[in-house]
This record gives sequence, C-alpha cells and structure tokens, in this order.
Amino acid sequence: MSRTARQFVCQSCGAVHRKWMGQCEGCGAWNSIVEEAALEAAPKGLRQKGRALELKTLATEEPPPPRLPTGIGELDRVFGGGLVPGSAILVGGDPGVGKSTLALQTVAALAGQGAVCVYLSGEEAIDQVRLRARRLGLGQSAASLLAATNVGDAIATLEAAGRVDLVVVDSIQTMYLDSLDAAPGTVGQVRSSAYELIRFAKRSGAVLVLVGHVTKEGLIAGPRVLEHMVDTVLYFEGERGLQFRVLRAVKNRFGATDEIGVFEMTDRGLVEVANPSALFIGQRDPSVTGAVVLAGMEGTRPLLVEVQALVAPTSLATPRRAVVGWDGARLAMVLAVLDARCGLALGGSDVYLNIAGGLRIGEPAADLAVATALISSRLNVPVSPTTVAFGEIGLAGEVRPVSQMDARLREAAKLGFRRALVPALTEGRAPRADDLRIDSIAKLADLVDRVRDATARGSGRQRQAG
Repeated sequence: MSRTARQFVCQSCGAVHRKWMGQCEGCGAWNSIVEEAALEAAPKGLRQKGRALELKTLATEEPPPPRLPTGIGELDRVFGGGLVPGSAILVGGDPGVGKSTLALQTVAALAGQGAVCVYLSGEEAIDQVRLRARRLGLGQSAASLLAATNVGDAIATLEAAGRVDLVVVDSIQTMYLDSLDAAPGTVGQVRSSAYELIRFAKRSGAVLVLVGHVTKEGLIAGPRVLEHMVDTVLYFEGERGLQFRVLRAVKNRFGATDEIGVFEMTDRGLVEVANPSALFIGQRDPSVTGAVVLAGMEGTRPLLVEVQALVAPTSLATPRRAVVGWDGARLAMVLAVLDARCGLALGGSDVYLNIAGGLRIGEPAADLAVATALISSRLNVPVSPTTVAFGEIGLAGEVRPVSQMDARLREAAKLGFRRALVPALTEGRAPRADDLRIDSIAKLADLVDRVRDATARGSGRQRQAG
C-alpha cells in the first residue's frame, strides 16, 4: 500500500497534528512533534466487510486457566497469585533500578520449574546477557536467549519454537516493524510493535512481559495507549542511594491494584523482603520529636512506615515546604487545617516532611500521622515509639475513618506497638486489636490538646522534682 500522506505525531502522548508545532496541544510537551508517514486509506470499494461472530454468555462452567507461579513470593503477590497465560505485562522504571535484573531472574525461576521461557533482548548482545546471568548466579539456567529488534523476525522465531510459556521483551522501545517508515522508539513503532507482540501472546497463550523506559516525569515512555493495551502495568521504584526496590501494580486486570512487592538489591541480584514493615520503621530514638509511625495499606498488605517532620524558623520571605515521599498539595492542606482549626502558627515556619525508607505514600490515611508528626515537632514533644497513627483529615478539622482499620491494627500489634491513634467510630464499628490501646480522635484539635496536656504534665513533674 502506498504511503503518500504525512502526519505530525507527538512522541509523548501520541496526538496527531496537521502541521509541526513547537509545543504539543495535547500534553504540553516541547519539541516532541515528529513528522511520520501515514498509511493511505483504502478506497471504499476495497474495504473489507465484517463477518458475524458468535456471541458468548458471561456464565460458564469452565474453570479459569491455571496461573503460572514464578516462585518469587513478592512478585507473585503483585501479580495476584501468579502469571495468567496469554496476558501482557508492562514493567517500567528508571534506568538502573533493576528492571532487566528482575526480568532475567523471573525467566530463570520459571525455566527452573520446567517452563519454556525466552528472554528477547533488544539492547544487549547474547554474550552480554550471559555475563549478567553469571554475575547473578543464573549461568546454568535453561532459559532461551534471543537478540533481535525486528518484530517480524522475533515472532517468526517464537512460532517456530513451538510451545512458549513466557516471553520477556527488553525493551519495547527498541523494537520496530518494517512496514512503518519511522525510527524505533517513536509513537507509531512502539504502538504497532506492542500490538503485534500482544496478538502473538493472545494467540499462543504465552505470557508477554514488556520492559519499558520512563520519562523524566516518571511515566512510561511512548504513547499512553500502550498502558491501555496491556493487562498489567507495573512500576519498579527505588532511590539511587538506597538498596531497596518497590514493585508497584498500578493496573491489574487479574488482581488488586496498588499492590507492592519489596526487594533488596544485592551483588547477587534482587532478594525479596519478607517483612517490609520492620524494614521501613527501623530503629527509633524515643527522645526525637516529629517522628511517628503510619499504619498504611499498600493494596491488600498492611505496611508500617515512619513519617518524619521538622518545623523550623525561617529566614526567608516565603517559608520553604520540602516533601519527600508524599503529596505536596496534601501537606499544604494539613498545614492549613492546623493553622485555621487548631491555632498552630505554622505559616511562618519552614516545614520538611519525609517518608523514611524511600517509599512513596499516596493514600489519605496518612493525614493523621503527618499531622501528629507536625504537632510533635512544633510543640517539641516526642511521640512514643510504640504509637501508630492513621486517619483522613477533612477541611473542618474532623478525622474521618479509612478502610481496613482492623488489618492495620493487627499488623501494628504484631510488631510490638502498644498504642494507636485512630479516627473516632461508633461503638459497633470500633476497631479491635489485642494488646493495643485505641485512642479515638474525632477532631484534630483534640489531638493538639492532648499533646499540650502531656507537655504541661511533664513540666509540672519537673517543677515538683526540683
């Protein structure tokens, strides 16, 4: 088919423009519009007519296809119990975070169970992949290796191999189709290459894992439609200065979203962390102010992390607000509530907030823990190391209930905590946990008064002793 039409496509969002522009009107990206060839539409008389297909009912007695466990517990947790045959998975992450290491370890683990696995590398030669496998202790794995960037060659090789259970493509930005007049990595090539590979996976029943790069904003590079084409989207996160990595599911058609798996990067590859709560809270000094433990939820897993806050006098005309691991807009809201509803003068102070361990928290249940840390730092009163907190804060200063409160409290009690600051509920709905004292907070001002009373009692005891 002739290619006479030309179009201008944004490489960030895939929007099509009639002419070149410096800034994309769809996503606002600068210098992302590239001219590409478009296939000419077929004449009306040559268009293929559709054929009637058989309708299926939703109810069926056929059992679902069995999942394919990888043997890596944290990875199976994120997938929802294992890999689903015929599914397409997209894994994104920053350069050097360990995407290729995780993919190679998954291939080797499944190959060790007798599955037919193929690691398709578009960035490294076969010898380079073997060298990395030896460093990880996987040099004797039965997994097959393939170095190719042409999608047609790759699919023909996979079909000739017969049965294939798992195919890892590292990375999708290096693959291309001969039928498209565009460079690898462009929107058209990424979209079309992924479409052909997904068609092969659905047709053959193989699990397809696509490894993708991310942009400087932290999003997977390529068209946004790529995330809609796959069944599961995973983000592999981690700070460069820390050895811990978090695999997060942001989309999963076969399991829970926002589920996480925690790994530790070592010289022998990624090692799963069985108890991440004990990892993220670490050792705490009971005399330090502005620190409190949050009993959070990541998917179906309760996770305890330490929230650290520092309120300090400012020498600037505009006070500084620095946030690591939480939403800056959410922090501004909590500070406004503490100022307007609780009478704390925080508007003229620098505020620093940090989620220890390099973890990112996005749920509103962290509001009460953040507010407790800010109050502790502002009033210079330490919070007991055996105290956890969770709850959502409204603009009126009320503390609202959150989901799965019992699971949060059970995790806190299991790790030795003795007190919990929770939203106030009715008696019939009050959460329960053995060996854990529950302090219900209805208004944020009540929490401030309790901390102030504790300060006054402590000062009175000091005067009496003197």
